[in-house]
Amino acid sequence: MTKVKYLIIRFSSIGDIVLTTPVIRCLKQQVEDVEVHYLTKPAFASILLSNPYIDKVLTLKEDFLETISEIKEERYDYIIDLHNNLRTKRVKNRIGILSFKFNKLNVEKWLLVNFKINKLPNVHIVDRYLETVKIFDVKNDNKGLDYFIPPADEVDIKNLPEFLQSGYVGFVIGAKHFTKKLPTKKIIEIINKINYPVVLLGGKEDVEEAEQVITDCKTKNVFNSCGKFNINQSASLVKKAKVIITNDTGLMHIASAFQKPIISLWGNTVPEFGMYPYVKNELSEIVEVKNLKCRPCTKIGFKQCPKKHFSCMNDLDINLITKHINKYWKEKQMK
Repeated sequence: MTKVKYLIIRFSSIGDIVLTTPVIRCLKQQVEDVEVHYLTKPAFASILLSNPYIDKVLTLKEDFLETISEIKEERYDYIIDLHNNLRTKRVKNRIGILSFKFNKLNVEKWLLVNFKINKLPNVHIVDRYLETVKIFDVKNDNKGLDYFIPPADEVDIKNLPEFLQSGYVGFVIGAKHFTKKLPTKKIIEIINKINYPVVLLGGKEDVEEAEQVITDCKTKNVFNSCGKFNINQSASLVKKAKVIITNDTGLMHIASAFQKPIISLWGNTVPEFGMYPYVKNELSEIVEVKNLKCRPCTKIGFKQCPKKHFSCMNDLDINLITKHINKYWKEKQMK
């Protein structure tokens, strides 16, 4: 029997791609004789290549027509557009086969950002992604997100500093946009209030800030992993942590895939957008400044606070955050 071939499209970001993994798994396991391919940007291919539910990963070429040619050669039956932007529209128009697109709810997000009128459904984005394939009788299997680390990228905890080898708190200090990032002074304040080893997580762009944190912290049990590990290796560090403190960013969703206890910190964005940690309630603590009139100021992020005060992050309750860290750490110690 000829297999039915699906092409899933999601170009970015790390977090969004991880959030699409239930669609991949449910399609592969619930549709008979199916082949699932995934089209993304080259920068994100590495987080999909080890996924056993994906038969082939395609990447955007610099030459758009080359990408179209590759897609046509595969002779897909359906396109599942989980990005839904102008570029994916160009792809679909060129291929000309039946496609199904994700509803981004841009009008509802615009109303919330600009007029603080919340018309968004109380539905996680994962379930909205799955709505895109419900026509194929695909249902949520409630197994959460997936993240598969290549064996070569698994970090051996024995190769980390000795003070981390009995467990550590993973602290995600990075984020794509400034207004999603907890200020450095707040990071230092939190670490100084807890008595646990800490691994700072982020990219090359976060190295300088991480070094500043280490310099200014009273404790020396802080390790800077920023810029030293690739994304799969950073995922491995997340997987091995006892608890994760994180901004609204990709590593938050990777932590969700590993069902880690998560303390998520929210600045200019809000959980109401539907992208909060996709884990059981007992594994998630959301910390935000409620009833701040300017929140959310954007659905993505800014290079600086438009109001100059940055109260959404500066006013986060540090004592509450440390209380959550202590709770999760003690729960892990008891197991």
